Amino acid sequence: MLSYQHNYHAGNAADVHKHALLATTLAYMTRKDKALTYMESHAGRGLYDLSDAAARRTGESDAGVTRLLTRFPPDHPWRETVERTRAIHGSTAYPGSPLIAQHLLRRFDSIELAELHPQEYARLVEAMPKAPNTRLHKRDGLEMAKALTPPDPRRGCLMIDPSWEMRDDYGTLAKLVPLIHRKWNVGVILLWYPLLADQRHKPMVSALRAAIPDLFISEVRFPPAQAHHGMQGSAMAVVNTPWGLEQAAQDIAHIFERT
Repeated sequence: MLSYQHNYHAGNAADVHKHALLATTLAYMTRKDKALTYMESHAGRGLYDLSDAAARRTGESDAGVTRLLTRFPPDHPWRETVERTRAIHGSTAYPGSPLIAQHLLRRFDSIELAELHPQEYARLVEAMPKAPNTRLHKRDGLEMAKALTPPDPRRGCLMIDPSWEMRDDYGTLAKLVPLIHRKWNVGVILLWYPLLADQRHKPMVSALRAAIPDLFISEVRFPPAQAHHGMQGSAMAVVNTPWGLEQAAQDIAHIFERT
């Protein structure tokens, strides 16, 4: 689907959960002086302005980054990235996962970002600092993930974050993630999905657990951003869980639990 644009939802509670886990993962993986590849299937525009009309129309960031940022320790990699982005772009800026990755990764790491939506891709080109280690792909991200795995360098991380507008996405990802894992058995795969009232994610999760027994899942619950919204929480399924991520996920969940 090419109708989805994330600027209506940027910086919401799900973004905080998702991006905090991503930043923690990349911060850990860069402790080793060994190159890695970061791939992203649905990059979005990379940089968001939480004061623009789309963001203020929903106001979802109020219950997300606005409420939660200072609950994270000052040295948390996600908080550091948000604050660095705001120092450069202003107090209402919010970094998407491409900017988080580019901030945390090193010059000798490789970054592969896919975005198919024409307007979002154009904004991504504008937002991303030119860097020789970063390639932008105007192509289907899941197709890119299949084509580029296993990558070079082989050590690395794949972020899969579709819009989930199509029910078929759940069946597609239930098959695709194990396929990529078989092709790239050392790769860390992060699959974000919403926790909806109708529990439509459950068959996908059951299939993933059957195929990947050591799958780790982090969940946080929060009230719907608006009364008519079906999203009641955020989840991340992790393949080849980095050391320390399970504890870090518990710490993040505790931040959401605080009133």
